[in-house]
Amino acid sequence: MKKLIIFDLDGTLLNTIADLAAATNQALSYYGYPEHPEDAYRFFVGNGINKLFERALPQDERSENNISKIRSRFIPYYNEHNADLSRPYPGITAMLEKLQNAEKLLAVASNKYQEATTRLIHLYFPKIHFEKILGQRENIPPKPDPQILFEIMNDTKTKKENTLYIGDSCVDMQTGINAGVTTCGVSWGFRPRTELESYKPELIADRPEDILKYLDIPYK
Repeated sequence: MKKLIIFDLDGTLLNTIADLAAATNQALSYYGYPEHPEDAYRFFVGNGINKLFERALPQDERSENNISKIRSRFIPYYNEHNADLSRPYPGITAMLEKLQNAEKLLAVASNKYQEATTRLIHLYFPKIHFEKILGQRENIPPKPDPQILFEIMNDTKTKKENTLYIGDSCVDMQTGINAGVTTCGVSWGFRPRTELESYKPELIADRPEDILKYLDIPYK
């Protein structure tokens, strides 16, 4: 049976933080709220965009109505500008090509909304075949709920013991644990390595080649 490898998107395959920060800041500014430095967004993202907006708003302004207002400004702007500065991390494309050549099943499970998830994957990885590209969708709980992983495993007819989930944050580590699958943290993403270590994943990759080594795939 083929191995299924499911990737998180933001902070794992793509460095998207600059575009996420710019889109959120323009929405905050429009409604008169203070903006945040780009680096602060490393700790705002990971749980979907509504949670991003909640964290970005002043503490006494975190109402559902204000989150909806920020979202209404963010979505059209981000749809136009989500590839301005976002790029794959070094070595990611080559790693995906080697995994594909080794006949691994590849998929994406992101808390980014579906439209943007699909666009960015097709834009930056046009030669890679992903069995499923799933983002956050209405009535589907976001990670760390494992439902998105179960959906991918079900659609690809892959068992838990033959699945590897890869991500860069505590949310991803919790998702892998909740799903009962082998979990890999990547240290090049948005969160510190110590955060990943606290969840004791089976692997922490410092470079994309570490994932290939773990799967016994030649990386040179």
